[in-house]
Amino acid sequence: MTKNQVLIFDTTLRDGEQSPGATMTHEEKLEIAGLLDEMGVDIIEAGFPIASEGDFAAVSEIARQAQSAQICGLARANYKDIDRCWEAVKHARNPRIHTFIGTSELHRAIPNLTMDEMAERIHDTVTHARNLCENVQWSPMDATRTEEDYLCRVVEIAIKAGATTINIPDTVGYTAPAESATLIRMLINKVPGADEIIFATHCHNDLGMATANSLAAVEGGARQIECTINGLGERAGNTALEEVVMALKVRHDIMPYATGIDTTKIMNISRRVAAVSGFNVQFNKAIVGKNAFAHESGIHQDGMLKNAETFEIMRPADVGLAGTSLPLGKHSGRAALRAKMSELGFDLSDNQLKDVFVRFKDLADRKKEVFDDDLIALMGASEPADEAIKLKSMRVVCGTEGPQEASMTLEVNGTEHTTTETGDGPVDAAFNAVKALVNHEARLQLYQVSAVTEGTDAQATVSVRLEEDGKISTGQSADTDTVVASVRAYIGALNRLIARRDTAEPGYDTKGVSYKDVS
Repeated sequence: MTKNQVLIFDTTLRDGEQSPGATMTHEEKLEIAGLLDEMGVDIIEAGFPIASEGDFAAVSEIARQAQSAQICGLARANYKDIDRCWEAVKHARNPRIHTFIGTSELHRAIPNLTMDEMAERIHDTVTHARNLCENVQWSPMDATRTEEDYLCRVVEIAIKAGATTINIPDTVGYTAPAESATLIRMLINKVPGADEIIFATHCHNDLGMATANSLAAVEGGARQIECTINGLGERAGNTALEEVVMALKVRHDIMPYATGIDTTKIMNISRRVAAVSGFNVQFNKAIVGKNAFAHESGIHQDGMLKNAETFEIMRPADVGLAGTSLPLGKHSGRAALRAKMSELGFDLSDNQLKDVFVRFKDLADRKKEVFDDDLIALMGASEPADEAIKLKSMRVVCGTEGPQEASMTLEVNGTEHTTTETGDGPVDAAFNAVKALVNHEARLQLYQVSAVTEGTDAQATVSVRLEEDGKISTGQSADTDTVVASVRAYIGALNRLIARRDTAEPGYDTKGVSYKDVS
């Protein structure tokens, strides 16, 4: 790679999926990995293979299918994790093992290791990883709060043990941009062998500075940015891929660095990640938000009509956003739908087109006009055919005189069941009907409704988040009937919870702060 090339390391499928409720199915992970590969991501961190059989299977299959990207798996600092990681990624054309341990004083206390004991563990585990794989990344978790001298010491040990990439995580989003740049420069200047490896930056957004910190680290000498689509991630999220990539492209005059990302694919993958994770993109989100290219004030609109560059520093087409065009209707055919979906960034197979066309026609019969946002919501509301719970029919009675009532038929594991339940409003009654037909102890954490477009015939997009025994899942659906969308979202979240039951390996901690013996 050239000195001005910046590698993009995407961890949507690992750190992004650790967002409470953002768990994806096996098929969804394969789809997102394929889109990341197509858009030119250099390294895909496909998961945490030791975490569960499901994670292992997903990482293994992604490794087999990847065409260009390096495929990476995460492993804690012990042989069992590293061996399991290698078994998953070894199928890739270019595999990578990423192993880590917390090095700050706070994190050293968790496994109760002295500085010397931790240094020895780092040497042993990185050496073990390098004996399995030529491409090894090592991370000192909470690096930005680790004592400078000790950080230099352990980074040197990891390099001598064979690490080819050293990642410097701002694990809790504590750092400011000037500190981020200074830290990378310090390591490059002080650590022997630093000029022979790649330094990476991994920032969290707890103080809203993840993108700024990542770009500052590049200025300091880092040549790999770890990021996620839409900034998905634990707590306030990770550095957003779309933000750093477009910042480097738009401000190439002051940041003369290049990535290999095809930016025209950004909007499509942003929408897909939002749909499969159940995490909607906020309207004013940079680059991919619904309002990112919207102009409402008179001054702005006048300027845009005369010259788009007056108020836009990038073209919508640069990120794959189609221009405004006429909506489709009930008389539109398959060819028009395929062309429109392609314009929106969805390349549908014949079978996918057949399925979407049926749902599009159903929607068009209920709406006068089907807009771009309706079609995007339609794609995000598809239901896998093999789900354990399916909505067959429902009818609700509501109004000023209660109690409100919901009659519902669900198919549960291939058998239909029917009930009628009451509640405080139609949605509550419908949810009570689901509870009566499906045995579960899940607690509703979030219920959110938003209109996809304007008008009384607009689709409603509903997001539901459920928690059961510490596991969190999210469901999302869209329909012109808000109650139907609500039930489908609720059932979607339930199906994800069912799929997650008893999948994690004993002793595994998704926060990455539990440790086992090195052997």
